[in-house]
Amino acid sequence: MIKGNFILAGWLLVLILCFKPFDAISQISIDIEAGAVYTGYNDVRIPGDEGSFISFSDELNGKTSLFSRVRLGYMFGDRNEVLLLYAPLDLSYKGTLSRDVDFQGETFAAGSKLNATYKFNSYRITYRYLVLKKKQFDLGVGLTLKVRDANIGISNDLGKSSEKTDLGVVPLISFIAHWQPTEQFGLVLDGDALAAPQGRAEDVLLAVTYKATSRLTFRAGYRILEGGADNATVYTFSLFHYAVAGLTVKL
Repeated sequence: MIKGNFILAGWLLVLILCFKPFDAISQISIDIEAGAVYTGYNDVRIPGDEGSFISFSDELNGKTSLFSRVRLGYMFGDRNEVLLLYAPLDLSYKGTLSRDVDFQGETFAAGSKLNATYKFNSYRITYRYLVLKKKQFDLGVGLTLKVRDANIGISNDLGKSSEKTDLGVVPLISFIAHWQPTEQFGLVLDGDALAAPQGRAEDVLLAVTYKATSRLTFRAGYRILEGGADNATVYTFSLFHYAVAGLTVKL
């Protein structure tokens, strides 16, 4: 997955650079981020009103995993920005429980070896407007439409399996604050978030930035992804910690 994302982004970068003159005013950007993701908590009950509560993070064993995400941006009118993001997340957990687990219409007997999968792929389109655009500080706000492609599944060593899939659209508030006290170094807070009675979602990055050239900026920092929903169909709340490194290339 990670290798495929980098190859796709790399070929896109090469093609654009081949056909776009270097002296043209840059409006298009490509952003690549990668690193490690660790589960803080991941609690599930499916169906939400009848299933068994199970904590993938506390009752099963999960490993720190690698991740990557790719984002394309287009700036127009000096303050307007449109962003397209692909952010996959695919984690697995293993373990044995001393109790039966009812999950999505199936009962997994106590003592069987469980394999749990948690996939939460995110596709987003964002519009942001820079309400402040200063030499050392930018502040932008906007709206994100997130397409959620989720799949939560459990299987055991006896061949029994069940999964819950979900595909939906969620609106989020988008924001960015970038403070650059020197010509090269800065601090950025960049994210999408919203809370409602139906659930909540937050995806926020705090990172140090380094402007290597007018076209190339590196960053390193911490990202938090948290949220979930509680209804009759599904109960799921999760928190993930990311150690990230990334780069943004203006084309």
